[in-house]
Amino acid sequence: MGACMALCSLASCASCLCGSAPCLLCGCCPSSNNSTVTRLVFSFFLLLGTLVSVIMILPGMETQLRKIPGFCQGGTTIPGIENHVNCDVIVGYKSVYRMCFAMACFFFLFSAIMIRVKSSKDPRAAVQNGFWFFKFLILVGITVGAFFIPDGTFHDVWFYFGIVGSFMFILIQLILLIDFAHSWNEVWVRNAEEGNGKCWFSGLLFFTVLHYALAFAAVVLFYLYYTKPDNCAEHKFFISFNLILCIIISVVSILPKVQDASPQSGLLQSSIITLYTMYVTWSAMTNNPNRECNPSLLSLVSNVSTTEAMPTSSPGMVQWWDAQGIVGLVIFLFCTFYASIRSSSNAQVNRLMQTEEGKGTMGGEEVGEDGLRRVVDNEEDGVTYNYSFFHFHLLLASLYIMMTLTNWYKPDTTTQAMQSTIPAVWVKISSSWLGLGLYLWTLVAPVIFPSRDFN
Repeated sequence: MGACMALCSLASCASCLCGSAPCLLCGCCPSSNNSTVTRLVFSFFLLLGTLVSVIMILPGMETQLRKIPGFCQGGTTIPGIENHVNCDVIVGYKSVYRMCFAMACFFFLFSAIMIRVKSSKDPRAAVQNGFWFFKFLILVGITVGAFFIPDGTFHDVWFYFGIVGSFMFILIQLILLIDFAHSWNEVWVRNAEEGNGKCWFSGLLFFTVLHYALAFAAVVLFYLYYTKPDNCAEHKFFISFNLILCIIISVVSILPKVQDASPQSGLLQSSIITLYTMYVTWSAMTNNPNRECNPSLLSLVSNVSTTEAMPTSSPGMVQWWDAQGIVGLVIFLFCTFYASIRSSSNAQVNRLMQTEEGKGTMGGEEVGEDGLRRVVDNEEDGVTYNYSFFHFHLLLASLYIMMTLTNWYKPDTTTQAMQSTIPAVWVKISSSWLGLGLYLWTLVAPVIFPSRDFN
């Protein structure tokens, strides 16, 4: 009897995994929109791949891989086959590149399939919102195949794909942060007007000052540790120029004409963008191959000379985990989750992110005959987000994770060493400039084109 009940339960779960999103909620979950649940599940696939990549790059993993016959130098051998891979240096990087390649292919496949889906009545919408078990099998199959790709030039070529994709994803992160800042400011200002105004406005002031204080402290630390009186001219330029740009956007956000055209703009948004810009600037400087201008966090804490701690000419000194990589992962997780649940009222951000405002309705809670809450199909009249663009965004996120976990290192021609590169520095810095330009555009566009509706 117990076995029969277990089989019935398993069959129920299998039908749920093979079916659509409405059966994914349990009784303790609130009813949700079909579009939100689908985005969350796809984001879970991305996070699952990220977790696998993190495990593969953990210290000590190469020790386990040395047990694979014929794979690592100094590991178990196979008669007649020479072990030629330096696992201490590149095993983690190879695994991350292949795992993220598999995720990128998976999301590219669905991005191509979902082009021009207009509503849930489209047959392809059923594929988007269901068949999760088969999607998981597809992802696993692509991943297994990726690990059979010969080394050759794969790593070098995929490195440049990662550079371009990460550049685009950093811009998307900034757009999501702008949207989050606008939503935060709008909600708190509305609460202040409806209730205890002094409390809410004090909260806005506190976080605005906090963000600016952290950004200013970051600038001071950058000048102190990432510049030298007679060296590191690039770093001096990056810090000074980005600081000037942040001051400009902060001043523009509170100009009377900008406030009249966009009442929702303010210093809270500018403070968040300023702090994020300082993070991107720091992240760029940590990829400078000149170790005199790029001290490791360990050397800063322990007061050890940078050149003694990490020689520039030592190819095997690969630091997979550092502070900027951890911060980058935290921001990535926040933006991925926010992109899955966001429902923005900002028209400009909606246009940039290929989403629609106010499409569909919750329709109240929907409870099935078994008493479980169900997902509401809110896309019968029109999709609330662009399916294809959402998958393209996850594709870029896969490339960004690949570059973040590998510290933006580039393998040399023999794939026996990893090294930081100047292109990684300029990609991050240029993305910060373009991101600040996008934010400035959201401020001045309503002033330049007063006849257009930007609200």
